Amino acid sequence: MAKEKPTLEPQGPDDRPLAKPGHTSLARIISVPEGSRCLDTVQLSQLEQAFRQWAASPARSDVRLSRKRILLIFLLIRYTGAKLNEVLALDPFQDIDHQRQLVIFGKSDAASGRPPREVEIPDSLSQEMQAALADPAFQGSLGSLFNVDAGHVRRKFYERAAACGFPKEGGGPDAIRKSRAVELMQNNLPLPVVQRILGHSTPNLTASFVSFSDDDIHQVTKFFLEKESGRRTSARNTFFGKISVIQKGDIQTKVELVTIGGYPVTTVITNDSLARLGLKAGTLLTAEVKAPMVVLQKGGKEPKCSAENMFQGIIEKIIKGKVTTEYVVRIADGTQLCSLVTSESGRRLELRANDPVWAIFNSFSVVLHLD
Repeated sequence: MAKEKPTLEPQGPDDRPLAKPGHTSLARIISVPEGSRCLDTVQLSQLEQAFRQWAASPARSDVRLSRKRILLIFLLIRYTGAKLNEVLALDPFQDIDHQRQLVIFGKSDAASGRPPREVEIPDSLSQEMQAALADPAFQGSLGSLFNVDAGHVRRKFYERAAACGFPKEGGGPDAIRKSRAVELMQNNLPLPVVQRILGHSTPNLTASFVSFSDDDIHQVTKFFLEKESGRRTSARNTFFGKISVIQKGDIQTKVELVTIGGYPVTTVITNDSLARLGLKAGTLLTAEVKAPMVVLQKGGKEPKCSAENMFQGIIEKIIKGKVTTEYVVRIADGTQLCSLVTSESGRRLELRANDPVWAIFNSFSVVLHLD
């Protein structure tokens, strides 16, 4: 019996200098008023550098310490996607687990009846926070910890955004939270994981996600953060999933995993690789496919072909070159797939933005990583 794949909800591309969230997956994560904009990754980096320069510039030590507190609030929102009030309610000495690189939100809010939410942060941010909190002068400057006036924080965020030449709304705490959600989605962190990071209730979670434990989700997020900071691989298309089926043959083995978004991905590896990696049902891993291995077929009808992996999507972005053209396809769970084809093939297929397509690759194109 064939597995049911997630339903595609088309969304349009956006080529503005400031990225505008799409309507497919992001609408299920964050509330985005029509016409609102978010900063992209480059702009977020520019804003971070502006905050760092601003925090380090005063000659007076007390002013530097005060600004450093605002900087850390910005970094926590920028990398956790938390709300401003959640960050201001943190006890940084108790609610940040540096050994596990986690920020724990809602730890002291037992009256709400909701369990605390653990969000991974990059190792570099954990080390920076730990060094700051170990500084006796900074400890003394915290006073009531992160309990700073929210209006004061917003004004400082708006000022830094304006200094970068961005609309002030794009640098506000809420906009940065939305920008982080967009960034996570564009970098292919699975939709249900993004929803959990942001603290949203998720009644539409796929059945496959339910089978992933909290430790699994932490491992997926940690892998993403390491990949985001280190860019350890040149492969553009990454799927996170659990092995559901292993079918061993005399020379090679077929391995099928189910992604957090609910998609099956099939690969064929050698029996030697199976033994070396120690793969078994339930193992959490990543599957990668290089862009030239992804073939596109135009149309909404599922194609009849021998390829085991087929994903329906919408062309979201096209980068044309003289010899090759890059197509970015977004599938139903928000994952982006990149396909690199000859420009002549693209012209022949008459592929355009917003066209429905099928992204296809065979099982021999998939490389498994056990991290």
